[in-house]
Formats: sequence, C-alpha cells, structure tokens
Amino acid sequence: MKHTLAIVGFGGMAGWHYDLIEGIEDLTVAGIWDIREERREYARSRQIHVYESLEDLLADPEVDLVLIATPNDVHKSIAIQAMEAGKNVVSEKPVTLCSADLQEMTEASRRTGKFLTVHQNRRWDEDFLTVKKVMEEGKLGEIFRLESRVHGSRGIPGDWRQEKEHGGGMVLDWGVHLLDQALLFFPGEKLATVYATLTHVTNQLVDDGFSADLGFANGVHMLVEVGTSNFINLPRWYVLGTDGTAVIEDWGKDVRIVRALGVDEKDVVPVRTAAGLTKTMAPRRDDSIHTETQPEVKSDIREFYQNVMAVLEGREESRIRLDQVMRVMRLMEAVFASAKEHKVIEFER
Repeated sequence: MKHTLAIVGFGGMAGWHYDLIEGIEDLTVAGIWDIREERREYARSRQIHVYESLEDLLADPEVDLVLIATPNDVHKSIAIQAMEAGKNVVSEKPVTLCSADLQEMTEASRRTGKFLTVHQNRRWDEDFLTVKKVMEEGKLGEIFRLESRVHGSRGIPGDWRQEKEHGGGMVLDWGVHLLDQALLFFPGEKLATVYATLTHVTNQLVDDGFSADLGFANGVHMLVEVGTSNFINLPRWYVLGTDGTAVIEDWGKDVRIVRALGVDEKDVVPVRTAAGLTKTMAPRRDDSIHTETQPEVKSDIREFYQNVMAVLEGREESRIRLDQVMRVMRLMEAVFASAKEHKVIEFER
C-alpha cells in the first residue's frame, strides 16, 4: 500500500526527513508548507511542491500522513488540527512542551481515530544499540551504573532553540533522546528517584546543559549528561558491572570491554604516589583480565517510517508508543523540578 506524506515546517531536520523518505518504498512526499518565504523558495528550488497554506496542505485528499517539523511550541496545535482534518501525524521531538499538552494530543488521537507518534529517532542510534547488546550478553556481570552523555563546546545553536517560549534548551532538545534511551534499558522497572542540575553558561533564558542522576528501583543508577561548554569530551557511554567495564568514546566508535577472568589476584603490586603507596588503586595483572573490542550494532533508520506505514495498514504495533512518550515527558518535568527545588524527586513508586 502506498502512503503520501506532507511536511509542515521545512528547516534542516525536515530536509533530513525528505532525503530519507526518498529511499523508502511506498512512501512519497506530496509537498511542504513553511511560514517562512525563504524556506518555501528553497523547497521550490528543489522542485518540491509548496502548498499555499497549512489549510491547503490539510485539505489535500492524497495526503494521509503529516510530519510536523516546526519549533516545539506549535507541535500541539498543528497535530490536533491535522488529526481533526483526518490526517495521521508524525511529530518531531519533543512532541510538545508539557505532559498536559501531550494528554490533549493523545485525547485528540483517540477522538479522531488517527495515529499519532513521535520521531524518537535515536532509538536507532548504533552506540545505544551496542550498549544494549553488551548488557544483554551479560559479559559485564550485574550492571550497577551507566553513564550516557553528549558534549560539545559551541553552546546552543543560534536559532529558536535559545528561546524559552519556543521550547528551547538542552533538556527538551537532547534530554528527550537520552532520557528516552535510559528508560528503555530496564523495561518494566520503575524509576524511583531523579536528581538534576541545570547549567546556564552561555544562555540565561534556557538551560544550555544538564546532569541527571536516575535511580531505578532495581538499584541501578544512571547518569545522563548534556554539556555545550565542554572543550574536552568525556566518553559517550561508560557502563559498570560487577565483572567488567565497557566504554564507547564517541559516535562511530566500537565498544571496548575489559572484564575479569576469575583469576585470584594475590600478588598485588602497589602503586607509588607522591603521598605514599596504594594497593586499592593498583592495576590488575594482565592474566586476570580480558580486553576486547566489539563493532557497533548496525541499524537502519528507515525502519521508523516502515513501522509507521505498517501501523497504518494494521500489520504492526507502533514501536514508539504514546505512553512511553508521556513517561519521558514527565521525566523531563521531574528534571526541571529537581533542578529548581534543589532536591531529589520521587518519580515512580
């Protein structure tokens, strides 16, 4: 079955979607609408049909799917308008600015019978999938801590992402991805506590970075961190288990695993420091550890739209469910609350 999509908002991310969709069988782009004349002209320069208005786009009977790639603050109104016009909707992340707005969107989906989902594309990130695989293989033993971070040194991009009224800031921009990934590691496990801090190094209106400690009910703690003033980046992933450690330094890098072999270490050679000796921090002997490198797990982001089409045809369940999206939205709200109140938030009991 063939499906036809129209795009609302034609900035950089929408262009990425357009190029991706060109390589997906049975999915075509009918055209775009953007409130900015320069983006409409750019679309025309690429021989892409430009609608006369949002209403014109929604009135096109050939379109069964609308992608919303606008600033965050207008996702809700456009999505509800599109569903009421009989269109299914894919929204860029974050789906909206608060859980109350998402509830309205969910109710509109139920009322109209139209499908609503969110482009949580970083569920297909190969570094994330690689960490999941390492954990599932059990090579590290029982996991007790994970660290997930993205670092840059250029501050927030100089567009609407710097403006609070449009839903700017790093919690909504990058946190929505990393927190979504975090909740997928332990399906069915409650997230007990959240403690977070925000940074305002380059921007006083919105957060330009954050750090969140997530305490799961199974005892695992996960650090999720975003920084935009880091001139030396820390590893993208750092995973600690009772029998070993795994690290991924950056996107596109293989995972390095160091794990114990079960050899009894009796002859520890102390490390000599300026202030004395330490056995506690002495390195393990080479014969007591095993070091290996595993390649990244490969993925295909086209699966997102293939799943959307399968949902519309009744062949599959959505891989990105609205209850999962709501949980992430509530978690982002808990991050903001913890940072504002300087306290640990009890998230799920």
